[in-house]
Amino acid sequence: MFTGSYTALVTPFRDGHVDYEAFEALIHRQADAGIDGIVPVGTTGESPTVNDVEHIEIIKRAVEFSAGRLKVVAGTGANSTSEAIHLTKEAEQVGADGSLQVCPYYNKPSQEGLYQHFKAIAKASALPLMLYSVPGRSVIQIDVETAVRLAHDCETVVSIKEAGGSSDRVNKLVQAVPESFTVLSGDDPLTVPFMSVGAVGVVSVAANLIPDVVAQQVKAALNGSFDEALEIQKRYYPLFNALMTLDTNPVPIKSALALRGQCTPEFRLPLVGLTEEKTQQLRAVLSEFELL
Repeated sequence: MFTGSYTALVTPFRDGHVDYEAFEALIHRQADAGIDGIVPVGTTGESPTVNDVEHIEIIKRAVEFSAGRLKVVAGTGANSTSEAIHLTKEAEQVGADGSLQVCPYYNKPSQEGLYQHFKAIAKASALPLMLYSVPGRSVIQIDVETAVRLAHDCETVVSIKEAGGSSDRVNKLVQAVPESFTVLSGDDPLTVPFMSVGAVGVVSVAANLIPDVVAQQVKAALNGSFDEALEIQKRYYPLFNALMTLDTNPVPIKSALALRGQCTPEFRLPLVGLTEEKTQQLRAVLSEFELL
């Protein structure tokens, strides 16, 4: 169901409100560059700090602005099952193509709890679901066995965004899940390693900035041209790394877009912008890649 390059979109703000003009321009750039789909209101889209009305409106606008050129996989996960069900049903109503379901964070459910959580969401909506295992933020991961149970028991659980940092785990997932179930990388620096062992794409932060590069890299890997994909990885690794390590995502990527005049450097607390020192480091990296 989900293969190729997907962009984890930032949510531009201006004067405390969502900047839909900047959001639309960002989406058009993704489509023009050959990106396969977009993921609005995920972690990169600052989902914890948008309210319920904004959350649904952002998804609705993403569908509208994509105009069928991109798949829209809406970030509708939550650490409350009832909230995740509500957001997922609303995303289905406004025309999303799928839903990204993050592993519940902070409350640390057991694997049985995770299974019941995702199963309840799958039962409540017909949208295809992409699970999202990200232990760096959730503390826990979706175990391979749990993903397999869900893939077998819930026909709409069709994919997983894997952000655990382990190619071996991708190997285990690919061996265990049904053939139709897809694994996508959740980290730009690991796209090629993960795809070399069976992943079929990426949900990318960097694609906000360089969608053409990310689309080219994923297409090369899917076509078996791993030499080309690896050359892109080597070339752009310093940029991928800076966007991950200068500060918490999405601070570096939104700051990079702001330096290019594509949105404001506005965040909602508790996130704040880069320090002046880190801004200069980011500026230097962007200049190296002729992005300023």
